[in-house]
Amino acid sequence: MFYVERDGEGKIVALHKSPAASATEQKPPMDEEVLAFLNEAGAWGEALAFSDAATVRVIEDLVDLLVKKNLINFTELPEQAQQRIKARQSLREKISSTDLLVHDII
Repeated sequence: MFYVERDGEGKIVALHKSPAASATEQKPPMDEEVLAFLNEAGAWGEALAFSDAATVRVIEDLVDLLVKKNLINFTELPEQAQQRIKARQSLREKISSTDLLVHDII
């Protein structure tokens, strides 16, 4: 979901990932108005990156589910895939901890 910032005429002027004082209205990424704004702003690269990040999370969850159901073994994945999944899991654990510091993720 995006948080929409509008001008005085009600036209979208910015999209935010989190709420802001000037952006509290939520819209899904595939909303007609959001897509029109992205088209006008030439921001398709950002929209694609947002979509890619969401897709990566879906794939991670799918791998976890397949492993938990014993349909695949984690070790059957290519070594690079295992390393990337482990690195992302580690990063997500650090991010979710309450005492995360900037130097922990850099």
